[in-house]
Amino acid sequence: MILLPQFLLKKQRKLLCVALALLVSACTSTSSQPPSAINDPNEAANRRMHSFNKSVDKVLLSPASTGYGTIVPKGLRRGFSNFADHLSLPNDFINNSLQGEVGNASNNVARFAVNTLFGLFGFIDVASAGGMERHDTDFGETLHVWGTGEGAYTELPFFGPSTTRDAYGLLVDIILDPFFVVTREPTRYIGAGAYVVNVMGNRYDYDETIDSILYDSADSYAQARILYLQNRRFELGNKDGSTYVDPEFDPYEDPYADF
Repeated sequence: MILLPQFLLKKQRKLLCVALALLVSACTSTSSQPPSAINDPNEAANRRMHSFNKSVDKVLLSPASTGYGTIVPKGLRRGFSNFADHLSLPNDFINNSLQGEVGNASNNVARFAVNTLFGLFGFIDVASAGGMERHDTDFGETLHVWGTGEGAYTELPFFGPSTTRDAYGLLVDIILDPFFVVTREPTRYIGAGAYVVNVMGNRYDYDETIDSILYDSADSYAQARILYLQNRRFELGNKDGSTYVDPEFDPYEDPYADF
């Protein structure tokens, strides 16, 4: 692998510093509230972005995923998904290490080596078959471990539901992606291509569930927001069932009925 020119590495370091500075400012400026509440001060803008994402899904992603799932056999789709997961292992290792999870970091290094050598560069998940499970993580979780607050709920273009902390965590993960940092074109875009293919595979596999959220509920924005916050907080250790759910919320009720 060939190192990028030094000026590109300096540019990425500057982007990383800006991202972290903005993150600290955003997450420390939010008003104090129970960790189980919903903090959505930019709901109007988030709803507009949600509508945009729904349009992208309806016009582009859903039809493309249907074609992909229909044409590509399930076994091959599984291989592409394995490959995408394989390429994300270096980022998992970085974040495991930053979180002080030495055992998980070592396990992910071993997974990467085993699947690279014996799993056709990750297309076959030999490591999991041998009991070597992946420890999936990201920089948003790293920031959580470091004590950074969740921040406000936000809907990102194309990526969907997130929070201030996870949005900046996503940016840092992209900037620190080893495959993007140390390889030249076109190899550096293999990870992005694998991610897109994996997204189409997931959209096809979970078609009914996603459609029920986006198109069957009267307020898909509120439904997606609750599901994201519940799942994310559970992933980060809130396993006591205290995640806030509005007792008056009905995903199938018309939100404009009173107007």
